[in-house]
Amino acid sequence: MGCHEIVGLLLHMALLIGPASGIGANWGTQATHPLPPSIVVRLLKDNAFDKVKLFDADGGVLKALGNSGIQVMVGIPNDKLLTLANSVQAAEDWVSQNVSSYVSSNAVDIRYVAVGNEPFLSAYNGTYIALTLPALENVQAALIKAGLGSKVKVTVPLNADVYQSFTGVPSGGDFRSDIHDLMLQIVKFLNDNGAPFTINIYPFISLHNDPNFPVDFAFFDGSSSPVNDGGKVYDNVFDAAHDTLVWALTKNGYGNLSIIVGEIGWPTDGDKNANPNNAQRFNQGFMSRVVSGKGTPMRPNPMDAYLFSLIDEDAKSIQPGNFERHWGIFYFDGQPKYTLRLGSSSSNGLVSAKGVHYLANKWCVMSPTASLDDSQVGPSVSYACSHADCTSLGYGASCENLDARGNVSYAFNNYYQIVNQPDSACKFPNNLSVVTDNDPSVGDCKFRIMIQSVTAANIGIASSLRVNFIPFVLLLVFTLA
Repeated sequence: MGCHEIVGLLLHMALLIGPASGIGANWGTQATHPLPPSIVVRLLKDNAFDKVKLFDADGGVLKALGNSGIQVMVGIPNDKLLTLANSVQAAEDWVSQNVSSYVSSNAVDIRYVAVGNEPFLSAYNGTYIALTLPALENVQAALIKAGLGSKVKVTVPLNADVYQSFTGVPSGGDFRSDIHDLMLQIVKFLNDNGAPFTINIYPFISLHNDPNFPVDFAFFDGSSSPVNDGGKVYDNVFDAAHDTLVWALTKNGYGNLSIIVGEIGWPTDGDKNANPNNAQRFNQGFMSRVVSGKGTPMRPNPMDAYLFSLIDEDAKSIQPGNFERHWGIFYFDGQPKYTLRLGSSSSNGLVSAKGVHYLANKWCVMSPTASLDDSQVGPSVSYACSHADCTSLGYGASCENLDARGNVSYAFNNYYQIVNQPDSACKFPNNLSVVTDNDPSVGDCKFRIMIQSVTAANIGIASSLRVNFIPFVLLLVFTLA
């Protein structure tokens, strides 16, 4: 066999094999006090994550990943798609600055470039429909020109709303009619370049959006009303959503295209269904499948997936819901929220971040001599919450059972911590507030002490907007009811 034949055979095998199976983590950085990148990289390694997905190409983060042995998917935010779609030179410059330089000089193991993030969401009103494929093509061309075309692949993390089922079961799956032709162009491009289809699937959102959604169908421990689709039985919505995509690909001639689950997870606060117990139930159910090598009915082989997310981000938009700041399996300081075994050897659960330093053990609370009838209470709480994170105070959240004074104290303290505990931050009008060294936490409602941070600014600004939904589930609900 000649050299060209061998190369061709190896490329064909790579296309068939697709991405390696295993578990990665999404590392978002929209936090008021982000952990230093070196601490996060150690956290990833201590917990045996061998892959990480980033939403931007931040220099400090990428440098910290150098020589770590962690495979990287580096992201391009949607707001860069216009420039990259309209300029080959801009794409070449981006690849040179954010991929080539780190691969060559810092030994960062970049495997994928995620071009945009869920760009076809209806919330974007079609802004990126004409930009995504040209940007994808230009970045791919730039990678090839840089000599990285065989090592680094492009992909587009897409929301599950790009496809739907017309029959209420996975076998009725096809791409959304308004973007059907575009999706086929993207799928062909990915297939031709040996790149994967990346999909974000969120069973939590199905439960959040539909009060009639069957709760047990959102988890992995069996459903009382499984769905039979031509002999393939679905007892959870993840499998059904995933295989609806498989059917959409198959019907259009790409049944063997590799799939990456770019985001999957469960939040722990900010909603009645968002709590550590549900998150542990969901994530452990998913991880147990990954560890055992179990796939879905249509793709029974091990899957490639990234948990969403690694660490809470207290500066994220809460447009989708208060839960948006609570997707992490770790709190903002790298402390585990619950026991989660990520592999067969991690019997003791998650490993905490090391080397984290905190501010002083003091809290800002409502003064015991202050009155709730004071006219400045309302404006003061509004001010504090508008500059801090009060998402744990909402209905169904971890602090919903605080009394009125407790709510005020929580708001005051969160603001006090986020601005790094200056005395002036606990001087609300009419002596409403006072600093205390007695922890005011009550049960599951924690009044947290902020960590010391090298900067109070964000390391990065790009992350995922969680307005995902699983379209065919709306039909499935009627069959499960």
